[in-house]
Amino acid sequence: MAQVKITETVLRDSHQSLIATRMTTEEMLPILETMDQVGYHSLEAWGGATFDSCMRFLNEDPWERLRKIREHVKNTKLQMLFRGQNILGYRHYSDDVVEYFVQKSIANGIDIIRIFDALNDPRNLKTAINATKKEGGHVQAAFSYTTGPVYTMDYYSEYAKRLEDMGADSICIKDMAGLLKPFDAYELVKTLKESVNVPIQLHTHYTAGLASMTLLKAIEAGVDVVDTAISPMAMGTSQPPTETLVATLQGTEYDTGISLDNLDKVTKHFTPLREKYLADGLLNPKALKVDVNALIYQVPGGMLSNLMSQLKQAGKEDKLTEVLEEVPRVRADVGYPPLVTPSSQIVGTQAVFNVLNGERYKMVTKEFKGVVRGEYGKTPVAIDPEFVKKILGEDAKVIDYRPADDLKPELDELRAKIPAGYLEQDEDVLSYALFEQVALKFFEYRKNQKYGIDANSDAASGVHTV
Repeated sequence: MAQVKITETVLRDSHQSLIATRMTTEEMLPILETMDQVGYHSLEAWGGATFDSCMRFLNEDPWERLRKIREHVKNTKLQMLFRGQNILGYRHYSDDVVEYFVQKSIANGIDIIRIFDALNDPRNLKTAINATKKEGGHVQAAFSYTTGPVYTMDYYSEYAKRLEDMGADSICIKDMAGLLKPFDAYELVKTLKESVNVPIQLHTHYTAGLASMTLLKAIEAGVDVVDTAISPMAMGTSQPPTETLVATLQGTEYDTGISLDNLDKVTKHFTPLREKYLADGLLNPKALKVDVNALIYQVPGGMLSNLMSQLKQAGKEDKLTEVLEEVPRVRADVGYPPLVTPSSQIVGTQAVFNVLNGERYKMVTKEFKGVVRGEYGKTPVAIDPEFVKKILGEDAKVIDYRPADDLKPELDELRAKIPAGYLEQDEDVLSYALFEQVALKFFEYRKNQKYGIDANSDAASGVHTV
């Protein structure tokens, strides 16, 4: 057994999970060169919600963040999370946008692209995988891990094999809700090791309190790489702590080769930042506690807080248990999708409507109809035709092909829509493609900064730091 490798998540998923992706580039820069010397397999530093948050809340250019990180990190691979045909947004984008985004991500410093689809529909990964191969990047194809009648070991091993056949250089088990239990992890990694020849990586969350045990059993089963977060930004809805795992494996056949002294320097940098986030309310202590509801209702932490917020706005917080019980029923009706962005929000919101209206599917969201129609791809289990009729009407047309096949090239059209004087770099068209209004406000802010206009004046108040 070769030594276990570590991907550090503190620059991306860790702060996305704990403080809604609000860590600034300035807070990262002073420690990057130290992190580069630790001996990590990779640093997960970009993608996911970082792109949106940079512009929306921090007045930062996400591309500039990536370039700055790359400047300081010379030896360690940089990794990003990429939602297949959704890229980092919430709809499917045309193939030319996906290809250009991959090209620019790699040109600006990304080495490994972790590509997944919310429905585990491989057709939604095809363009991103091919583009990453073309640009010479490492394709880490991921499957969204979840539980339910269809999700057997055979299901995962067949899906992993298909991803390998599509060109994956490694496979990631993406356990976004922290549902993977230790002995199941052992069996899953063993199964995958028998079905594919590429390295296996495990990504999980501490939400339900299982994650450190889950990593250990996966390591015993032969997993190659695991995701962890430096301890000040670990646990709760984040990942298990890096230092604890490194210490656990020291002197064993799985020894990571990472020194605790080097990690201590990283810990010391992030400890005061954690205190600052706690003090200013960005880090909610609730995000740090173990939540066994995740195991009972299979609801990821972010989805749970979203449901609570929807009920609070409606003045119906007492209905939370009913909604949590309704979520698995809605999920079953709509073909057992994994609960991850955007399917988690779609299923959750529909469950809230079902409970608050006192009648199931009396009111149906546009997005829920989209899932039933096949706009997001093929669900893991076919949806009952009677249910399709109930939601869409008798003569509804259902999409049974790759949804992006309907999308015409859109890059040139998008570029033409950006107002004069806003485009400062090729990458701006991609920022605009993904988050149109947010990007325009950011471009306005950037222009004002450049010409010395007071960013807090009414004329420049496009974006506010939260």
